[in-house]
Amino acid sequence: MAEEEAHRAVGSLPGPPPPDWARLPNEVLALILSWLPPEMLATRCRLVCRCWRDLVDGPAAWQLQWRREPSMRAALEAVGRFPRLDWSRLGVLRPLGRNLIRNPCGTEQFQHWTVQCEFPEWNDGWNVEANRAPLEDAEAQTCFASSFRWCQKEQVIDLLKEGFWQDLLDTYQPDIVVTDWWGGCQDCGCVYELSVALLAANKRKKIDLFEAKPDPIPNGNDASYHKVTHTFRRYGRGVRYVRFRHRGKDTRFWAGHYGARVTNSSVVIQFSSKSPESLEPGLASSQSS
Repeated sequence: MAEEEAHRAVGSLPGPPPPDWARLPNEVLALILSWLPPEMLATRCRLVCRCWRDLVDGPAAWQLQWRREPSMRAALEAVGRFPRLDWSRLGVLRPLGRNLIRNPCGTEQFQHWTVQCEFPEWNDGWNVEANRAPLEDAEAQTCFASSFRWCQKEQVIDLLKEGFWQDLLDTYQPDIVVTDWWGGCQDCGCVYELSVALLAANKRKKIDLFEAKPDPIPNGNDASYHKVTHTFRRYGRGVRYVRFRHRGKDTRFWAGHYGARVTNSSVVIQFSSKSPESLEPGLASSQSS
């Protein structure tokens, strides 16, 4: 009896009343929810009630959260233009605006890369070395150095595993921006080639292709890096993989690793002002009405 009286006494202590969540304006509720971790927001919060579910499924709370994170700038580009996007998926998996190439500078040696060299028994292959000239804003100041015969490496990116989904890729076709940096050694010239293919689900059909074969770097160069970049836009339906492949060699047939040096490779998918509103017939007009 005494314990029950004590409990009632504690429960009757004056204090602020609990918030009436049902009476909160959606703008205030979205601001509160935006401070929660993305996984909690997309799972537990979404199950509370219909109002919370609608907020989580819409862009309002996510937009407030992303404004506080510079890395989510690419997702913010989509807010307001693409109301049918899966905002929870974008918020949790965060596929937009990040580099989908793994180990771009060789900090993990050759992990995530498939390496192939011409005449491997007569080829010194790739090597990971320090940059001979700095590259500003690179993930690391290291690079992959090729040898005197063609040295090739590639990555195949599974876009669905990275967090994209079919309707996003087929209907809205966000920009796919590929970038690579290459250079040489001061005392030895080199050649370099880049090939990036957008592949269908069978990994064989090429939906779009970009190839670059810049002029060779001559002997006596300053070892600075050169940028190669391309943006795939309106590439068609069915893209499920991106194959990023580059290769290099030297021009003097020197033993060792005096060929093209590559680093800071990237594949970034994002929306921009030039991205199509929609490539599904009738969808863009229905959204703008």
